[in-house]
Amino acid sequence: MADTSRAQEREELHKAIWSIADDLRGSVDGWDFKQYVLGTMFYRYISENLTNYINEGEHAAGDADFDYSKLSDEVAETARADMVQVKGFFILPSELFCNVLKRAADDENLNETLESVFHHIENSAKGSGSEDDFKGLFEDIDVNSNKLGATVPRRNERLVKLLNGVADMKLSYKDNSIDAFGDAYEFLMGMYASNAGKSGGEYFTPQEVSELLTRLALVGKTEVNKVYDPACGSGSLLLKAAKILGRDNIRQGFFGQEINLTTYNLCRINMFLHDIGYEKFSIANEDTLTAPQHWDEEPFEVIVSNPPYSIKWAGDEDPLLINDPRFSPAGVLAPKSKADMAFIMHSLSWLAANGTAAIVCFPGIMYRGGAEQKIRKYLIDNNYIDCVIQLPANLFFGTSIATCIMVLKKSKKEHSTLFIDASKECVKVTNNNKLTEENIARIVDTFTRRAEETHFSHLAGYDEIVGNNYNLSVSTYVEQEDTREKIDIVKLNAQIEEIVAREQVLRDEIAKIIAEIEVG
Repeated sequence: MADTSRAQEREELHKAIWSIADDLRGSVDGWDFKQYVLGTMFYRYISENLTNYINEGEHAAGDADFDYSKLSDEVAETARADMVQVKGFFILPSELFCNVLKRAADDENLNETLESVFHHIENSAKGSGSEDDFKGLFEDIDVNSNKLGATVPRRNERLVKLLNGVADMKLSYKDNSIDAFGDAYEFLMGMYASNAGKSGGEYFTPQEVSELLTRLALVGKTEVNKVYDPACGSGSLLLKAAKILGRDNIRQGFFGQEINLTTYNLCRINMFLHDIGYEKFSIANEDTLTAPQHWDEEPFEVIVSNPPYSIKWAGDEDPLLINDPRFSPAGVLAPKSKADMAFIMHSLSWLAANGTAAIVCFPGIMYRGGAEQKIRKYLIDNNYIDCVIQLPANLFFGTSIATCIMVLKKSKKEHSTLFIDASKECVKVTNNNKLTEENIARIVDTFTRRAEETHFSHLAGYDEIVGNNYNLSVSTYVEQEDTREKIDIVKLNAQIEEIVAREQVLRDEIAKIIAEIEVG
């Protein structure tokens, strides 16, 4: 399909999402309301996913008129075990999105109906391999919340609008030329993140930053075993790898951990909306630094992450952590008030020998002293830091700080680190800066070639970094271009002499006029 047609489809989809937001404006706060929209989109998606799968099987068997959505619940029940094994979940025909929608306007107990349906979907996975992937998925969609309305009829009126709005979206599971479900998810996240300040930014890494980070981690790779994000948020970085390489080229799937329950639920929903089967992802809800959940799956060939900046963690308050194999090699723990280096050490520990980790970092970890300097020394002495990239300011929702990217590798051939100053590689869009495809391509190309370019990149040897006391700030190694206009002193002095001479002529003329007036 032509790019213009895809763009038109995407624009129509975004308009439909805005329309739902307008219908419910004032009833539910935007950042909370996104849970309802995403949850309802997910409900529609898995309903259509299951229906299409069953229908296609029956049509292939010769029953061209078969339609699962019109089957009785009693007959459909016989397929439950097989569908849970294949799809990871099961939905009775009467509880499919399309059938609940048909009855919604006349259902005085719509809120109870939806609550019951959501419980049934989650419970359908109990005792199966998909149980953890479905458990609590609809927890954030409180159909009885006063935020929807003070009375049941008022709540149900808004729920009907929500169902109709999602039904009107052009989200065809079979003919999905723009990855419509995934695109709708990303647009909705961005829409609310941009208006939600810090709270929104915690859930969302802008797509172009995800693109850059993932492309850096995938340089030279056409397929990988596993992709991992220790602070996965809503999963955008994990899914970028699928988009760039193709899902089938990530052989063993997607792994992530997220401490926030709501975001954890969003991540699992996001996986399903991007058609990642339950057997191909493992997302855990725990504190990565103190309770990592993927010991049995590490190491990972690709690690991409945008961990929270300078948060508090247990640090040396927990006597066990200094002996944790993830942190002990450095001989020191990240400060209790700044966990940034703990995420770096965790990622390095779980990185495969042939792998690459690309991590967004708070700039302070590149130059601060104390424990962080000792960890930098360990990383440089052991030749683990492949590249440090300075990003532009104002890329992320909720912070204007110019962040960095640290790229880690375990099997480098040369003992040097590439520094790239990409602080000007952006365009301004409203109040934020944005990386363009050209910006991303330039950064990735320089990284791939390990090229030196005046005022943009520098390949620093081990001795040079040691000479700078293990300071890894890009500005230490890449000189900023002086864009100020150069002044020609000789020319300037000549201009001054001319001005002084002209001033004297004017003074003489004024004195002459005054003398004539006095004589007169």
